[in-house]
Amino acid sequence: MICAVADLLRGLMPIKKSSNDKQNGLPVGQYANYFRIGHSSFEFVIDCGQYYSGDKKVWFHTRIITSPAYCKALFATFEESIGQYERTFGAIPKK
Repeated sequence: MICAVADLLRGLMPIKKSSNDKQNGLPVGQYANYFRIGHSSFEFVIDCGQYYSGDKKVWFHTRIITSPAYCKALFATFEESIGQYERTFGAIPKK
């Protein structure tokens, strides 16, 4: 899902911070099943959140802002990891 960065900045639900943002020195994991990506000439913005059909709302909890070069490296890492996963467990069905 691609949209302009300005669209990303409008209408986001507030991020709720917990008092325990880190556990044992590691970042706290958050499940994400909804992603929104935007970009400018300088950066990519990736918002991660949760969508449940009963709520009819997306609750964004994480925003990653990175350079185009690091976004491309992240994409390559995903491609490699998905390839390893599918070789081990079989093809991932498209949604």
